[in-house]
Amino acid sequence: MATESDSGDFDWLYEKPSRSDSAGHNPRSGSDNLPPPNLPPPGSQATKASDRHASGRNAAPATPTKPKKKHRGRGLFRIVTLLIVVWLFFMVAVPLSAWQNITRVDANPGAGRPVPGATTTFVLAGTDERPSDRSRGRTDTLLLLTFGSGPTVLTSIPRDSLVDIPGHGRTKVNAAFAYGGPPLLVQTLEQETGLRIDGFVQIGFDGLVNVVDAVGGIQVCPERDMKDKDSKLDIKAGCQIVDGTTALAYSRNRKSHATGDIARGQAQREVIGGIGAEVLAKETFINPIRWARVNNSAASSIALSENVSMLEFARFALALSRAMSGSGLNCTVPIRDMRVTWDRERAVSYFDHLRMGTAAQLGELCTENGLPK
Repeated sequence: MATESDSGDFDWLYEKPSRSDSAGHNPRSGSDNLPPPNLPPPGSQATKASDRHASGRNAAPATPTKPKKKHRGRGLFRIVTLLIVVWLFFMVAVPLSAWQNITRVDANPGAGRPVPGATTTFVLAGTDERPSDRSRGRTDTLLLLTFGSGPTVLTSIPRDSLVDIPGHGRTKVNAAFAYGGPPLLVQTLEQETGLRIDGFVQIGFDGLVNVVDAVGGIQVCPERDMKDKDSKLDIKAGCQIVDGTTALAYSRNRKSHATGDIARGQAQREVIGGIGAEVLAKETFINPIRWARVNNSAASSIALSENVSMLEFARFALALSRAMSGSGLNCTVPIRDMRVTWDRERAVSYFDHLRMGTAAQLGELCTENGLPK
């Protein structure tokens, strides 16, 4: 049983707190051991927003963050890309436009043609007239370009070569063009060589004057001084850059050479090779004026057989450039004497190699003047 003394021990539970105790009581004193609240760090956006809210509507707003600047190189890249596209369009449009202006001729000799061989052969016929002139003259230059298998071979056929022209008997080969135009010339050459002629290219040397001038001249290397009143050539010995008029006279000159027509054929190959080297020079592709002049001048200076496509002509042009730059062979049809009488035995073997694509085995059959070594 609880005693009085015991009950007195719990009297404090039932006592009302005094006014002094209530006034001095700190409600947060019991939480002194709790962790501090998770407040934002000083200077943060949240703190600044709270400060602005607390300071009222008249508080100055914070300075907005500046947006990141766009990469300045992006605009330059777009300009360069646009210039490249325009340049490529120009480089393609100019030859396409010039291609439409090339004169086309019928060079198909009809039936009875040789079967195609392992190579492709084009005939180049050089005349004094522009291809657009329909009058027929005699060809001053006859070249056969064979390519596609084995080394590229450029064969010169002297214009005074005696051959059998169908329907006209035995006479000079350059008369075939005068008698029957491209078809009869192709038929005569196929009959004499056994090669299938895949394309015909007529070059007007008068027109090539403009091509030479368009590329700023070409280099020729005469071995001695030459002066000829017929061709109006007057040139000193040694390598030099000549303009179109001098290049034309150089390719026409025959009387200044001891070997006559054979030497002239070599000079013509030199001129054609010089033109090819300059046309394919880097200056042609980076100079828009030169590029346009070369394409337009060339288009007005040549005629192509109707079967030659743009791609086939491009292959022909590259093969011609290789042949004249030392990557191919430059030969004259095998002959027996300076009267340019063909050496039939050697000629048959020579053209067999061209047809079968074994030109690498020509050996001594290939000489610059056609005579045996």
